[in-house]
Amino acid sequence: MTPPQAQKGPRVNEQITEKQVRLIDAEGNNRDVVSIEEALDLAAEAGLDLVEVSPNASPPVCKILDYGKFKYEAQKKASLARKKQKTIDVKEIKMRPGIEKHDYDVKMRSIEKFLNSGDKVKVTLRFRGREMAHQELGMEVLQRVQADFEDRVKIEQHPKLEGRQMIMIMAPK
Repeated sequence: MTPPQAQKGPRVNEQITEKQVRLIDAEGNNRDVVSIEEALDLAAEAGLDLVEVSPNASPPVCKILDYGKFKYEAQKKASLARKKQKTIDVKEIKMRPGIEKHDYDVKMRSIEKFLNSGDKVKVTLRFRGREMAHQELGMEVLQRVQADFEDRVKIEQHPKLEGRQMIMIMAPK
């Protein structure tokens, strides 16, 4: 035997178990507190449903409306809210300690583009072989990046060494 399913959404018509409810009719007028039978009769008379809109109130607030239309509009509103939310991605730019000026400029344009679109940027500087002996060169490159964007970004993670790579994370202000 399966356990009863949890109700999704508001209770409708005969699902409402309270003896008395505060009723709002189809035109939006407050009908004050009435018995559940009277509220169901008024809803049937109007050809609409009795929907519990505020179950935690005492007595609960019920409204006479078209439940199908109510569900459709709630679904539409939720869809619109999902569409409007912006996800923030973390874009990664990889560099080397001995990066040349032109290559550096190209990477800076990419970082600029990512920041303008509202994304965070993770700047990764990778050391190979004997470059590990000159970590100060890598730190200088990351400090140069930081100086180029200091007025437009917030540094979320300052440059720090993790194994053979130095990482810094920037977010747009």
